[in-house]
Amino acid sequence: MNYAELIVFILYLAAMVGIGLYFFFKSRGGNEKDYFLGGRQMGAWVSALSAGASDMSAWVLMGLPASIYAAGLGKAWIAIGLMIGYALSWIFEAPRLRRFSIEAGDSITIPQYLTNRFLSKSRALQIICAVIFILAYTIYAASSIKACGTLFNTVLGMNATVAMYLAAAIIIAYTFLGGFSAVCWTDFFQGMLMLAALLIAPIFALGLIRSGQVEASTAFPEHFWSLTADWRDIVSGLGWGLGYFGMPHIIIRFISIKSDKELRKSSVIGISWTLVILVMSVVSACVGRMFLGEIEDSSTVFIQLTRRIFPPLVSGVLLSAILAASMSTADSQLLAASSAFASDVYKPVFRKDASDKEMLWAGRAVVLFIAVIALIIAANPNSGTIMGLVENAWGVFGAAFGPAILLSLFWRKLSFAGATAGIVAGAAVDILWLAFLSGTGIYEIIPGFAAGLIVAVLVSKLSGEPSAQVEALFDRASRAD
Repeated sequence: MNYAELIVFILYLAAMVGIGLYFFFKSRGGNEKDYFLGGRQMGAWVSALSAGASDMSAWVLMGLPASIYAAGLGKAWIAIGLMIGYALSWIFEAPRLRRFSIEAGDSITIPQYLTNRFLSKSRALQIICAVIFILAYTIYAASSIKACGTLFNTVLGMNATVAMYLAAAIIIAYTFLGGFSAVCWTDFFQGMLMLAALLIAPIFALGLIRSGQVEASTAFPEHFWSLTADWRDIVSGLGWGLGYFGMPHIIIRFISIKSDKELRKSSVIGISWTLVILVMSVVSACVGRMFLGEIEDSSTVFIQLTRRIFPPLVSGVLLSAILAASMSTADSQLLAASSAFASDVYKPVFRKDASDKEMLWAGRAVVLFIAVIALIIAANPNSGTIMGLVENAWGVFGAAFGPAILLSLFWRKLSFAGATAGIVAGAAVDILWLAFLSGTGIYEIIPGFAAGLIVAVLVSKLSGEPSAQVEALFDRASRAD
């Protein structure tokens, strides 16, 4: 065990809990809007880096580099697809979603927005969304907890399962206490740390190779440097970008921004940050292959690269970026799932007269429940790789919610029935494709997204036009364009 690295990790984890405690005491007496949305008072820098950090979990430091390290640049199409999708979501989706959510009853969750957008009193869509949220976010959070276990096991020699329990406890603590504001501010600092780590480690490694201090490995798999080795890598990689249009824990940041002016500033910051992060993730894999040669566990390429170059104190700081990446995503997922349950299921279905305080505690209970289930999944040795878990959850969210949200913002004739049917169809096709047709090599989000889009349009046309009031809401929200 390296004690310098251990001390850095302890200080970092203590700082994250400290942020949670600060916002817990600051927001005492606040309501559900404060806990789940930060009172719509998030600024440009915090919103942008929080959106990015909540997206770029440990897979950008471990999963994506591992895929490229093992299979070559063909897997870099994932980064290309993500960059395109992320930029388009900020430019086209974010401004309208913020305005539409305010016009649609000042909605604070994505399921609530989709229901209010159609002035519906039915809770069917909210319940369906909440169920998908809880299932998918449990899998997604498991990938982040699993990454923490791998990090502590590799760096400190700690038992991976014990490390997972520790990481889950810290994540629960500051999410449970501070809510959305704590999550956004921890994400902000974690986003800065991730950026620094991904810039420093591969650039230093490349410098050592070019100066001749380290001899570059020449052992590369066949077609390692080819971007066009397999057309399925290209199609599936670009398909990853579709996920951004329906990823609740990311697009909820669009709703939380305090003004259109701040949103425009956020888009520039967020897109720039993500571009650098994705490019340097790919670079880390390629430089790691040259610097390290063959290693047994490709998911540790960034860890090993950092530890071989830097002294323990510096490597501890840089490797805290993996903790940052894991926690910044897990906390956002837990909060999004808990807000969906408390606002969209608990209050309207079970306790219509629930007070703000009761709602807050219902949400906190869900945070605890999901974290425990995610921990059980992560600790199971047969649960799959970090990247595999992320891929499954990402596909479900993108296929289920992406088409419905885009149509709700850009198509006046979308109906409540169409949106509901599209969400169900997208999720069902994605899951069925994963179960029975994953051998095709085509990422399941692509057929799932297409099915959700087609079904939503067809059902909307068959179910009759929306009411005049629903169309009027659409027109009011669109007027600022």
